[in-house]
Amino acid sequence: MAQPRLIFDCDGVLVDSEPLAAKAYERVYEKHGMPGVHGGIIAQCIGMKQADIIVKIKELTGHQFPPTADGDIWAETKLLFSEELKPTSGILPFLSALAGDRCVASSSSVERINHSLSVTGLSRFFGEAIFSSSMVKNGKPAPDIFLYAAEKMGANPADCIVVEDSPFGVQGAVAAGMVAIGYTGGGHTYPEHGARLKAAGADFVCADWHDVSRQLAGLGVPA
Repeated sequence: MAQPRLIFDCDGVLVDSEPLAAKAYERVYEKHGMPGVHGGIIAQCIGMKQADIIVKIKELTGHQFPPTADGDIWAETKLLFSEELKPTSGILPFLSALAGDRCVASSSSVERINHSLSVTGLSRFFGEAIFSSSMVKNGKPAPDIFLYAAEKMGANPADCIVVEDSPFGVQGAVAAGMVAIGYTGGGHTYPEHGARLKAAGADFVCADWHDVSRQLAGLGVPA
């Protein structure tokens, strides 16, 4: 492997956003007269882009969210993020020590990624290297966003290492031919989380950023 490039998912990896995002979906669906979209429903959608989440919720609950109200989801999410969003535990010192190229490749919109990184103080670690599934044809678990990120960084996919918290994201990284590190340090983790990431193809599963640093050192990345 040449000098490895690091690709980070955003939600649940860099920022501890998944519990807040689930709360936003629950509130907005209830506001539109569709109760019952609880955390257990949203947990099955982690790693997907919003359009795919709406489709999945319909499959699981029968609720058809009105397309004209799509903006309500981000409005409620942004409000919660502005008030409560925090970086994942230990990510600030991890990124401060990390050498080499890195980027963000997320299923979220560019606006949501930038807002998340801004309110948590992480923007300075990534600059303009922000890539969203809105930039490619297919969202995770397709490899499109990871291949796009590698191209933009001028890297071969085989020289990229992805840190992901969702099985969909891990599947996309594996499909792209990249090393996949499964991360279970977010507030939405659950007892089977690591096993599901391994089953999706993760090369390693790490519960905190110290463990990620150890695995990266073994791959030749100073962190």
